Amino acid sequence: MMQTEGKTGEKPDLCPGTGGLNFKDRIASSPCVFTIGVAGDSGSGKTTFTQSIRDIFGEDLVTTITLDDYHLYDREERKVRHITPLNPEANRLDQLEHDLVELTEGRTIDKPVYNHANGRFAPPIRFTPGKILILEGLHTFFTPALREHLDFTLFVEPDPEVKIEWKMRRDINNRGYTREQVMAELEPRERDYQRFIAPQQKYADVVVRVRFSKYGRERGIREKIYQVSLSQNRITKSIEDVDLSIDLFSLLSLSDRNFLIEFSHEQRNDERTGELILDGELSTRMVKRLETSIEEQTQVRPISDFHDHDYMTATEVVQLILAWRIIHQRVFLERCLHQDHNK
Repeated sequence: MMQTEGKTGEKPDLCPGTGGLNFKDRIASSPCVFTIGVAGDSGSGKTTFTQSIRDIFGEDLVTTITLDDYHLYDREERKVRHITPLNPEANRLDQLEHDLVELTEGRTIDKPVYNHANGRFAPPIRFTPGKILILEGLHTFFTPALREHLDFTLFVEPDPEVKIEWKMRRDINNRGYTREQVMAELEPRERDYQRFIAPQQKYADVVVRVRFSKYGRERGIREKIYQVSLSQNRITKSIEDVDLSIDLFSLLSLSDRNFLIEFSHEQRNDERTGELILDGELSTRMVKRLETSIEEQTQVRPISDFHDHDYMTATEVVQLILAWRIIHQRVFLERCLHQDHNK
């Protein structure tokens, strides 16, 4: 991981000295592995909020490690030991720390594999990092050694009711659990979540919170419409202005979709942060300038799968905002690499 520098309002050449390569090609040719750490409870939607990065840069550049592969005990042994996977002692964090160092150097590792279908371990596989490496799991920035090698950190925290709904659907439909098994796990998991997982929020660049929509709980279950908030550290360096515009025509022509945009200050870890809250469905016209800004900064077009939609959910808008934050961080890292090369 590298620390980034920049001057407010400065608009650097994204790819200095690269013979006209666009940003995507520049990343492909860079020796740097850019690391994104996503932490949160099991079933909290961690994969969802980095999906735009995968869509923008593609599977050739973006690879993902699920930290469940670093469990120490299989499902049956955890039952015998009365320990949940949220307890760091039930995970091989020391091996993860070692492997992350290797991966940030671009080296291939023998990655362990945990099979959720049967709760057992499969043979390790050879894993080579892409130029953008996403780590998703329970303890993604639990230790100082892990945090040292992460360039961007995101914590995802759904409300308890939302989390239970999501976990039920995922574990029953995708992982072979019965409803009774899921319910039996909830109480001990919640204790360990508050003890071991939730405190990682203080190390996150951005915290995403998900609640049921004020326009109806059933809309989340049926239409995946939720209230989503972004609590983020202050940005002191900017490449260029980014617009999330209010389209008066859409409002005055009486848009048939409800939405909410709210911004407020909050205290997080004794620091003043800003929380942006989105709910309902926003016209794609309001988000177009944000899309255009990302396209201009990356020279990757189109960057979104939403062009054929008239409206975007709050979750989809937050995906784009997070994509811009992550790309913003990567652009300044690119500049530092160039400055270091010229020294």
